[in-house]
Amino acid sequence: MDEKLLVTIFQIIGAAGSAKSNYMEAMAAAREGNFDEIDRLLKEGDDFYKEAHDIHIDLLGMQDSEEGLPTSLILIHAEDQMMSAEQTRMMAEEFIYLYKDKYGVKD
Repeated sequence: MDEKLLVTIFQIIGAAGSAKSNYMEAMAAAREGNFDEIDRLLKEGDDFYKEAHDIHIDLLGMQDSEEGLPTSLILIHAEDQMMSAEQTRMMAEEFIYLYKDKYGVKD
């Protein structure tokens, strides 16, 4: 696998992992009743996720090139990390809603 492609794939993994970490931190903040931090953590997570998504879209563009995009376990891992981050974001929204209800916080 081309070194540049490998670095690009690791950028996706890193950004998706950072997004997921921020979403987990947002849930922890909600659990502790620290609702002032939630919006910042979700926004930062969304920024990381967008970074991963944009890189992924660029990679998909390679699919149509003459070289194509080689399928590899590391690329599958990167895509799995993106899906995991997306699912964590959806769960975070639900948990935050429940914790706000528990603490009597109105939006």
